[in-house]
Amino acid sequence: MKQFFLLILLLCIGNVYAQTEQADTMPTYKFRLSLKDKKNNGYSTKHPEEFLSPKALERRAKQGIKIDKTDLPISKCYIDAIKESGVKVLHGSKWNNTLVVATKDSSMVNTLKEYPFVTKAELVSIDKYRTPKNDNRKSLIKNEQEKPDTAVVYGKGYDQIKILKGTYLHEQGFRGKGITIAITDAGFYNTDVIPAFQNTNILGYRDYVDSNDDLFAENNHGTRVLSCIATNEKNVFIGTAPEASFWLLRTENTYSEQPVEEDNWIAAVEFADSVGADIINTSLGYTKFDQPHPQPKHEELDGKTHIMSRTAGMIASKGMILCTSAGNEGNTKWQMIGIPADAHDVLAVGAVGKSGLAASFSSYGYSADGRIKPDVCSLGYRACVMGNDGHTTYANGTSFASPILAGMVACLWQALPNLNAFEIMDIIRKSGNAYAYPSAKYGNGIPNFTEAWEKGKKL
Repeated sequence: MKQFFLLILLLCIGNVYAQTEQADTMPTYKFRLSLKDKKNNGYSTKHPEEFLSPKALERRAKQGIKIDKTDLPISKCYIDAIKESGVKVLHGSKWNNTLVVATKDSSMVNTLKEYPFVTKAELVSIDKYRTPKNDNRKSLIKNEQEKPDTAVVYGKGYDQIKILKGTYLHEQGFRGKGITIAITDAGFYNTDVIPAFQNTNILGYRDYVDSNDDLFAENNHGTRVLSCIATNEKNVFIGTAPEASFWLLRTENTYSEQPVEEDNWIAAVEFADSVGADIINTSLGYTKFDQPHPQPKHEELDGKTHIMSRTAGMIASKGMILCTSAGNEGNTKWQMIGIPADAHDVLAVGAVGKSGLAASFSSYGYSADGRIKPDVCSLGYRACVMGNDGHTTYANGTSFASPILAGMVACLWQALPNLNAFEIMDIIRKSGNAYAYPSAKYGNGIPNFTEAWEKGKKL
């Protein structure tokens, strides 16, 4: 009899295990909920200190920016009501008054649509189960020191600063100190253990893709992007703003390409705003999504159609500057810039080589409504970056042209602290070597940051 009961117990345990594993392998559906209003949220624009950091408030006050209803948090009573339905609330956007929720039951969207405060529910992701990583990443780090080039203080980073005429700003002591840069990316593989980053002022990090993941074990793209700005190894590799401070924010899921990544990015951008970031670098963009999601179209690149681009266009109005890669579609059928490079009031950055000629892969403008895109260009062909092993290497892409420029933007803003985000971007565009004759491949050309500083001092 005891053996019989033991058999029954083992069968029950096995059945529970099988059900759990089946639940884990079921896809997760994510929906974007647009909310009607912000009633009963418990906050007021008269007391912004309750939802914005002192640095964020200081930045707004300095630029004469008023707190408005887009700054108010999402109504907690709405969030609580949605949670009670059984779905998981992942994150939201106060600027757009939206929430992203997750559920294993796709039919839950019909329940969510019935809430009187929900005006729209859109499918933004179908996430399939993936096996967790077993990654021995730290073993990649090379212990031997990279041989310095004693003839060049900037080491292998010299060309990317030289092409922007940025060395003069550095010589005057403007190396990004006091400026906070948020980097949104796909992951920051080994950033926490690479020796070259040990003296980088990283304020913190967040993962908007999966809070259970280790963003230092996810993709090395963000590591390379960060290195373009933050590395500070004399005679080996100095980035464009080595004394700036950084927030590392993972928003891109490299396992799929779905609209929820726009929402991840928006949540990260709003977080960056709330903690007082001055500059945001986004070395990513979207020109297609996995099925069954609708595909972007060229005529939609107007800075208004896609939620990510609309949000990007709000960033300067909050007192920050967004630098974003124009895209690497120049040699593909798509050819054009991507989302959010089409946004208004941002710096979309194309790629050039050391010769100053546009890289063939760099995406074309203009925007669908006829605005100049890319805004400017920077070195993106054979750019020096930090590899997984902690040693320098070279890479191609507007993904690196953007942070190289973003670092110099930080130095310029440090030198011209009384100018607002719009004024800084304007003098950068006007200092471009093709400002008088912009093109769809080159935009306003390569900015001269020495000239931009001289122009800025006169404002």
